[in-house]
Amino acid sequence: MKIILAPDKFKNSLTGLEFCSIVEKVILDKSPNTKILKLPLADGGDGTLDIINYYLKGYLIYLEVNNPFFQTIKASYLYAKASKTAFIEMAEASGVKLLKAEQLDCKNATTLGTGEMIVDALQKGAKTIIIGIGGSATNDCGIGMATALGYRFLDKNNKVVKPIGANLSDIKSIDTTNVHPELNNVHFKIACDVTNPLFGKNGAAYVYGAQKGASKEDIVMLNKGLQDFSKVLNKTFTIDVQTIKGAGAAGGMGIATHLFLNGTLEPGIQLVKKIANFDTQIEGADWIITGEGKLDTQTMSGKTIHGVLTSAIAKKIKTAAFCGAIDLEEKHPEEFGIQYTDATINYAKSLNDSIKNSGKYLSLLSKKFVLKHL
Repeated sequence: MKIILAPDKFKNSLTGLEFCSIVEKVILDKSPNTKILKLPLADGGDGTLDIINYYLKGYLIYLEVNNPFFQTIKASYLYAKASKTAFIEMAEASGVKLLKAEQLDCKNATTLGTGEMIVDALQKGAKTIIIGIGGSATNDCGIGMATALGYRFLDKNNKVVKPIGANLSDIKSIDTTNVHPELNNVHFKIACDVTNPLFGKNGAAYVYGAQKGASKEDIVMLNKGLQDFSKVLNKTFTIDVQTIKGAGAAGGMGIATHLFLNGTLEPGIQLVKKIANFDTQIEGADWIITGEGKLDTQTMSGKTIHGVLTSAIAKKIKTAAFCGAIDLEEKHPEEFGIQYTDATINYAKSLNDSIKNSGKYLSLLSKKFVLKHL
């Protein structure tokens, strides 16, 4: 029998790798001849770096870059020398996590530091660069990132514009003469889980501006900036940016990575599955055991379990979901293609107990599954 273990993390409780070790031990204790393949996954959120490194076998590179407000900080990214692949999390240099709540001010924030990490990866010889664009504190449409790579954004007097969101309306042209020469030799893959357009009521400023410190007046100004700048982008790249799904992700980094880096935007789980060679690895499996902290209806909107089910259903492999808690709003797991579910909360005294002792309860529910199905 062949079993695939393909969980995400249980937030604030278990990592995907810890999940795999616990469930593997239970299965082998009860059924020692079972072939087990550990393929932990992530969807581009917290913990994705560790999962990607599980497959790439890289190391962290530390460097000094600009934070969202042009202050020097230390940031890191993952580099795998053997495959010449870098994984950069935008949040490391340009993220909300770097700031206190009262410091958030996306109209004056920049993605320059993210660009500086990309430049460093290019200098190290990277040929594939994966960028996770979640958790940004910015709304500069990626002009900070692009500035680090040699793009120049000019106003009506041909003066260089400071790369922040508040200045987007001032940009009248883009000078590409000194763009980093290695950009054309690198394949950029962008982990992007939203489909927002660049501007408008569903765009970057209106949907995400407030949570990044923008006032109502700021949001109107930023939206106008994105709309004005889109005309420059449309002319420079011969494109209609509003037709690009995810253009408004991360304050416009979606369209910026697509145009300035020639990157392809994909859901995070799809990118991680490709790195794991997931669809090939699961061939011939009897069960895939997946899991995450909470299984709910949102799970089916591009999260890890949804990504697992897409592959499992296509290959007619049964799926079990071991989770912290399950709330499918009166829907049955079978409706989503899940044959077996259980949750640590079913064995715990309380939610806090479930989180604190999730490893113990995961072991218990795994034994129950093994006795029933293996």
